[in-house]
Amino acid sequence: MIKPTLLVLAAGMGSRYGGLKQLDGVGPSGETIMDYSVYDAIRAGFGKVVFVIRKCFRTEFEERIRTRYGNVVELGFVEQELDLIPPGFTVNPERTKPWGTGHAVLVAADLIDTPFAVINADDYYGQNSFSVLGKFLSGQDGKTGEYCMVGFNISNTLSESGKVSRGLCTVDDCCYLTSVEEHHNIAREGETIYATKQNGEVVSVNNSSLVSMNMWGFTPDLFKEGSEFFKDFLRKSQDVITAEFYIPTVVNLILECGHGRCKVLNTPDQWFGITFKDDRDSVIIKIGELVKNGLYPSPLFKI
Repeated sequence: MIKPTLLVLAAGMGSRYGGLKQLDGVGPSGETIMDYSVYDAIRAGFGKVVFVIRKCFRTEFEERIRTRYGNVVELGFVEQELDLIPPGFTVNPERTKPWGTGHAVLVAADLIDTPFAVINADDYYGQNSFSVLGKFLSGQDGKTGEYCMVGFNISNTLSESGKVSRGLCTVDDCCYLTSVEEHHNIAREGETIYATKQNGEVVSVNNSSLVSMNMWGFTPDLFKEGSEFFKDFLRKSQDVITAEFYIPTVVNLILECGHGRCKVLNTPDQWFGITFKDDRDSVIIKIGELVKNGLYPSPLFKI
């Protein structure tokens, strides 16, 4: 059975957090959130981990990762930079913002030839989430257009420190994704969760609604499909210095043209992460409880 690849999006610098949060230790022995994801992925059958990073911190990042688990799993590193765009397009000199998560996935195309998962470096997803994701991807070798997404209950994904953005999902009767719509300023007020739609409309959200936390599973054909959509994005938006090309954008477009389908995998796991600096203390407590309850060893990896 094929061993899928884990693609970790770690190029964000954490402007709201105030530093390189991907390397911030929150475990009892200095483990990062990303370390726990890699540990869970290896246990779920993943055979390779690829990190999307920025050139400005590659040396420090790669040295840290190779020291921690370079002898445990195959590793790959690729840089996401603004000039990594198709021939014929140019970068607005005023642009400093990365092209988005969709572009981050595309830059890893040369390092991945198996079904693969995509996660954020600074999100804790849980052991069950990786288990169902790994099981799905292990059965997709040689197939095309067979994607998946791990859907989290929105009430399990809110931050205690501020408002967040989430992709609210709609699914059909067979649990296949029909669309993902980005919502912003999501927070609980009393017993109700409120969110702002892309058009600015403020709406209430059902507590049991499924959201995307950027935990996806794809077959390698996504790279070719996504590259064409990225070109279309650049034709329309390359001069808009804040425009971003998101993974849900790629998925929605593929679903619309009928070139793929996306199974929504449910997880009971509680998501948590460091979106804001004030989240750090809460994450340390939660990780500590997981270790205390025997879900993880400490230290996580023997160096």
